[in-house]
Amino acid sequence: MTIATDQSRVIAGVKAEQWTRIYRRMVMIREFEEQVNELYTRALMPGLAHLYIGEEAVAVGICEALRQTDYITSTHRGHGHCLAKGASPDRMFAELLGKEAGYCRGKGGSMHIADPATGNLGANAIVGGSAGIATGAALSSKRLGTGQVTVCFFGEGALGQGVLYEVMNLAALWKLPIVYVCENNLYNEYTHYSETTAGDMLARGAAFGVHAEGLDGQDVRAVYAAAQRLVERARQGAGPAFLVCNTYRYHGHHVGDINREYYRSKQEEQEWRTKRDPIKNFAEWMVQQKVAERVALEEIGRNVRAEMQAAVEFAIAAPYPKPEEAGEDVYA
Repeated sequence: MTIATDQSRVIAGVKAEQWTRIYRRMVMIREFEEQVNELYTRALMPGLAHLYIGEEAVAVGICEALRQTDYITSTHRGHGHCLAKGASPDRMFAELLGKEAGYCRGKGGSMHIADPATGNLGANAIVGGSAGIATGAALSSKRLGTGQVTVCFFGEGALGQGVLYEVMNLAALWKLPIVYVCENNLYNEYTHYSETTAGDMLARGAAFGVHAEGLDGQDVRAVYAAAQRLVERARQGAGPAFLVCNTYRYHGHHVGDINREYYRSKQEEQEWRTKRDPIKNFAEWMVQQKVAERVALEEIGRNVRAEMQAAVEFAIAAPYPKPEEAGEDVYA
């Protein structure tokens, strides 16, 4: 596995304003998900949600390298991708609560948010279920000559899904403008990936002639640097890429997965939270490099928390869709 370690190429040409925007977006995802967990525990949110806390650097680092017109497809753990691509928190909260103001008018819920205006073709509750959608979008972009690039997000559990290999084969044959991003958070629900995934992850992409790289998904600078290269590579017609971002989810598989000691230890969780937190470590780097003052970062945190609270209040107060609309905007 090739691991990006050269930080000199990571920071070249990036201004302080952009690093600050990246930091704010990561904090926004973290605070959004904290509010989601609170809504669930207060019994205000129907169903479950799969929190993205701990993985923020992947979504933000990747989407920062994309244009608004570029496409993404998401996963069942997709709130971070939606926000990183530009979705509005108030409409997302409304969707989670089943309200008409939500992106899918309250009919999609946590795992099916889509926002075509920002290039988000949708989250997907099926493991690996968006691989075909993403590859089809990339084929469309190439045939139409639009210059758009598609990013397909999926977890390491999707490496056991045959559809992923079918579409990677076609993407390689047709040199499609797509980047397949595997968010390896170590666990397929409640099982460590080493018990379910044989061999080298990167070798799967390489077997199809797809350019493959791996990196530390907790380092937003490394993720952004790789995304810049691979997205531009795809845009110039060099074909697909496969990027494995090694990361970690702090919470359970879903919000109801509270007692996790039967499949991973509290010590492991604590080590990731204290030593490898993507937001904390990035903030420390910004302060050390004089990219931003600590007081400014603290203010960003306060502002984002206020924004998320206002978005939650909007969603709680929003009306539900009318019963007679149940059959509208639903396709099968």
